[in-house]
This record gives sequence, structure tokens and C-alpha cells, in this order.
Amino acid sequence: MSVSARPAPGSRWLALGVLCVGALMIVLDASIVTVALPTIQDDLGFTPAGLAWVVNSYLLAFGGLLLLSGRLGDLVGRKRVFLVGLAVFTAASLLCGLATSAEVLIAARFVQGVGGAAASAVVLGMVVTMFPEPGEQAKAIGIYSFVQAGGASIGVIAGGALTQSVGWPWIFLVNVPIGVVTVLLAIRAVDTDTGPGLRQGADLVGAVLVTVGLSLLVYTIVKAADYGWGSAHTLGLGALALVLLGLFALRQAKAAHPLLRLGIFRSRLLTGANIVMLLLVAGLFGFQFLGALYLQRVLEYSAVQTSLAFLPGPVLIGLVSLFLSAKVIPRFGPRAVLAGGLTLVAIALLLLARAPVDGTYLVDIFPVMALMGVGAGLMMPAVMGLAMSSAQPQDAGLASGLVNTTQQVGGAVGLAVLATLAAARSERAVEAGTVLKEALLSGYHLAFVVSAAILIAAIVITLTVLRTAGTPTPKPVDEVRGEAGIPR
Repeated sequence: MSVSARPAPGSRWLALGVLCVGALMIVLDASIVTVALPTIQDDLGFTPAGLAWVVNSYLLAFGGLLLLSGRLGDLVGRKRVFLVGLAVFTAASLLCGLATSAEVLIAARFVQGVGGAAASAVVLGMVVTMFPEPGEQAKAIGIYSFVQAGGASIGVIAGGALTQSVGWPWIFLVNVPIGVVTVLLAIRAVDTDTGPGLRQGADLVGAVLVTVGLSLLVYTIVKAADYGWGSAHTLGLGALALVLLGLFALRQAKAAHPLLRLGIFRSRLLTGANIVMLLLVAGLFGFQFLGALYLQRVLEYSAVQTSLAFLPGPVLIGLVSLFLSAKVIPRFGPRAVLAGGLTLVAIALLLLARAPVDGTYLVDIFPVMALMGVGAGLMMPAVMGLAMSSAQPQDAGLASGLVNTTQQVGGAVGLAVLATLAAARSERAVEAGTVLKEALLSGYHLAFVVSAAILIAAIVITLTVLRTAGTPTPKPVDEVRGEAGIPR
């Protein structure tokens, strides 16, 4: 069991701040690079197909290692895994910034994904064990949720600013001083925890199966738009990924020391919350990508104007996550708050599905961004709290890694499916003689309607699957230590 002496209140909030800085740096990196891709292509001589690997190499390592990293945190100590992951991520960021060839940048991005997965997989587990009381936990998860939900939008803004002012290498190099300082602060501020050791979960075969299976699944999803969802390439690789994950599940059911205890999925609360997480992230990722395309290709916004148009979203996410969600979740319950946030986001998507070809910002865009910001600020802390509330202390890292894996897969699936639907409808409209802007808009409208439908499905699951599931109050760390026979 991974336990630690409970730190003093002030040091806990300092530790939370350090963890969130590390998590924010990783979240930013996932989106900050997208704005700089055209410049990177020109400078390093990427082919159009090769350029995609600047993103895909990171996603493969990141998505494939989250679950394994979370479990390793439970076994050897979450602080240790966080520090190693952050150090690897920082070193890889330096290599990315100094890269002089396409091959070096792709390799360094893969290493970045390895470090990012290790560091981010354990953060949520560390947060819920540091703050066992419901009120403080809701506030702490609200802060962490802001980092997760608002970081991507902030990354788009920062990526444009850095690329235009000092050049694309600095979207990576800026991580180096921040990473070094964060590692040094984490060594002192974050309380050290211990685990039972690798012998209690050193299932090497299982680790290979789940890592390769998840990486292959992420690769299949991100490449489906190129090959087609019904192509032999997509269906064959997808089937192979599912076979590997199925073999992993069988292995875990029989292994003496499983990497993943399948019994964790008996919790209706944990399983249902992760399904809701997958759906809401799928809808949000599609909105962020296709919403930017609507602003640029239909309304003819510049890159900077698009970034500023999205700005109300992360601002409201921050305000709601930090100051409102921590008050309303304990009062009304996380299920009600989650349903309310999902409803606001679904309404925003339906409004965007009516946006005209000559839309104006104040009438057609700002209300959508406002509803999105408030909705995401409410639902992200609620769903994360629900997903973690039934996890036992010894499984907090695993549950944290599972939440992050769900987000990664949900985002990849949502983006791939919605982008494919939008492109197919736009192509048909162009072939029918529709003006290009109108054709593009019809594709985006379809994607936003489908996104709203995905969010409505998440609302139904929230009100049904999570309806009878109680939300147990986590045991204080001192009580857990006593039950484990460890001096308090």
C-alpha cells in the first residue's frame, strides 16, 4: 500500500501548486505544438505525411504508458514516478528545442510522451490522497481540473505568441527552466510515499500487452482519418489492438500479482464516471478543433484572432473551477453538478450548430465560449471526483492513470470521428455545387450536432448509471495507516 505521513495544511497546498505546474506544462505541450507545425515543416523539411508524426509520436508514447505509469506509482511511490517522469519530459524538451532534423525531433517527441505519461498519470492520485476531506478535496480537484481543461486552450494562445515572437524551438525550450524548478520544488514540497514494491505487481507480460495494445489503439484512431474507418488497415490494426487488450485482461484475471486488478471495475461509480469522461472529452476535443476551423475558414479569423476568440473559455473554466465548483459540489453533490455542466456544454454545441456563414463574435461565438467555460469548469472537477472517490488508497495511482487514459482515448476518438464526419459532408456538398464556405459550414454543423448528442448520452449515463451509486467519503490517511498496521 502506498502511504505517507499527512503533511501540514500549508505544505499540502504548496505541494498541490507544484504538482499542478508540472501537470500544466505537460498539458500545454499537447496543444502548443499544433500552432507551430507549419513553421516546423518549413525549417526541418518535413513531408506533409511526416509532419503528423510530430504529434503522433508523442501521442503513442503518452497514451500507451498512462495506465502502466499509474500502477507503477502505486507500487514504487507516486512521488518517485512523478519526479522521474518530469525529469525525462524536461530533458526531452531540451532535445526538441535543439533538434536540427525531422528524425531527431520525432524521437525526442516520443521521449517527451514517455516522461509526460509518467508524470501526469500519478498527479490526480496524489491530489486525492493529500486532501481526503470532501470540502478540501473538491477545491483541490477544482484547481487540478482547471489545469486539465484550460491548459489546452492556453497552449494554443502561447504557441502562437512564442512562434511569432522568438521562433518555434522556444515552445519546447520554455519547458526547461520551468521543469528544472518544478523538480527541485517537488523534491522538497511533495511528501514522500512508499509502495509495496514491484514484486506485488511486476507483471512484465501484462505490462507489454497493455502498453502495446493501447499504443496501437491510439495509432489506429489517429490514422483512421487517412485510411478510412472501414479500410482494411484501420479494421485490421483495430482488431489487433483489441486482441492484445483482451489478452491483457485474461492475463490479469490469472496473474498472481496483476498489474491491473480487474476488481477495480466492479465499482459502478468508477466505471460509469470513466465512461462519462470518455464521452465528454470526445465532444470537447471535437469542438476545439472544428471550432477553430470554423473561425479561420468560414469567418476568416487570423491565428491570433482565433486564439483571442477562445480566451473567454479558459478564463471562465479557471474562475468556475477555482471558486464555484468547490462550493456547489459539496452542497448539491457531484452527480447533479456534472449533469448541469454537461447540459450547458450540450446547449453551447447546439448553438454553434446554428452559427451562420457571416456570424459575428458577440452574437454567435461569445455566448458559446461562455457556456463552454462555465460548463467545463463545473463538469470536469465533478467527474474527476466521482472517478476517484471509490478508489482505495493503494489503487489511487491506478485510478488516476485510468482517468488520464480515458481522456486520451476519448479525445483521439472524438477528434477522429468528428473530423471525418465533417470532411465527408463538406466534400459531398462541394460535389453538389455548394459554395466552399457553405459546404465547410455544413460539415461543421453536423459535427457540432453529433458532439451535442455525445454530451446528451453522457447526461443520460450520469442520471442513470451513477444514479444509485453512493459517493463514499474517503478515509483519512491516518485511519488507512492504522488499518495497515503502520504507526500513525
